[in-house]
Amino acid sequence: MTDVKTYALRLEQSGRILLPAELRKKLGLTPGEDVILNVDDDGVTLAGSRLAVVRQIQERLRPYLQGSSVVDELLAERRAEGKAEDLE
Repeated sequence: MTDVKTYALRLEQSGRILLPAELRKKLGLTPGEDVILNVDDDGVTLAGSRLAVVRQIQERLRPYLQGSSVVDELLAERRAEGKAEDLE
């Protein structure tokens, strides 16, 4: 079973909610960082930092990737073009 911890947070007049240091540390959040919240009819779930969410999505999609990455292909293409320019 997942260890669930509940936090009672106060909504300030400005609309801000302060996350306890323990929670920020657990989620690896730093000041000024974007935080992702998932909202549905059942409530709100704090997904974590934008970077953490992107990494989670990348990990979920990794099994569906085939062959080399587009970045690797573009780098190889650019290197080949550079070599051809050096030979001219």
